[in-house]
Amino acid sequence: MAEFPGVAFELIEENTDHPYLVIPAERTAGICRFLRDDPDLRLDALSNLSSVDEGEILTVVYHLFSYEHRHYSVLKVRVPRGAPDVPTVQTVWPGAGWFEREAYDLMGINFMGHNDLRRIMLPDDWVGHPLRKDWVEQEEYHGMGTSRNEPMDVLPLADAPEKEKQSD
Repeated sequence: MAEFPGVAFELIEENTDHPYLVIPAERTAGICRFLRDDPDLRLDALSNLSSVDEGEILTVVYHLFSYEHRHYSVLKVRVPRGAPDVPTVQTVWPGAGWFEREAYDLMGINFMGHNDLRRIMLPDDWVGHPLRKDWVEQEEYHGMGTSRNEPMDVLPLADAPEKEKQSD
């Protein structure tokens, strides 16, 4: 992109039905602002923000849509697991704040400049980020066990009332 000289972009089109653009983390907010404001693009809606644990890399995925032009685009920002820092895009799309809080809570991505970056789904004293592949579930939380039955082990329990009715 001519608007960002010296910035390395990577367009991924092969082996995918949905091409996407990989952008450098430190330029995220500026690039997103350009994509929103450029008259030919007008990607004015952040329809979703998701995150993916790819081992040593955590990826933030921005799903963008233009109501004016009726087109869709995807951006990805890859950051190292040990320093998962990405500038917030709250100033570009105010609704991003909720998506960023979810990615912070569940994946541990730090959205720098976010005005209220705190947990949104889990309790404040929760340990870790459960969507990370290396997350280890604690055996208990505030004295309550966290283990659950395996799904197939529950089936006999579900059938129990029927068997009791038949024996009556």
